[in-house]
Amino acid sequence: MMTEADLKHLRQAIVLARRARERGNGPFGAVLVDQHGAVLMEAENTRVTERECTAHAEANLLREATRRLEPEALARCTVYASTEPCAMCAGAIFWSGVGRVVFALSNLRFYALAGDTSNQLRMRCADVLATGRRHVEVIGPAIEEEAQSVFDGYFV
Repeated sequence: MMTEADLKHLRQAIVLARRARERGNGPFGAVLVDQHGAVLMEAENTRVTERECTAHAEANLLREATRRLEPEALARCTVYASTEPCAMCAGAIFWSGVGRVVFALSNLRFYALAGDTSNQLRMRCADVLATGRRHVEVIGPAIEEEAQSVFDGYFV
């Protein structure tokens, strides 16, 4: 179930996505929130500026989160993503131990915007996470029009 707090954190992920784009990266952002609703950390996509193919927003976020937080704390956290996590990032969510992911723009809609390119793994986050032996709650898409707006003029 989507709450007002979920929408607030999704909007913050979208703000981070816009900032990533302004810095020359793909427009993707992610926020990690604890079970009480406190923002623990934020990350944006840095794939272009860091010349690092795995530097997606969620991967950047979880790389730092697993360094700083205990597994018990991560299990009670939520990752908020501006766009549905790709297969790699869904794996990072699973391996980090985070218990919940909420996303704004669906991969289906994102790929419709991006067009048909060879650099796509067309897998739903929920499908990737469903293959694990640990349950991760997946909620989304939500506020897709807002999330899609960061891509205006991006795929030209």
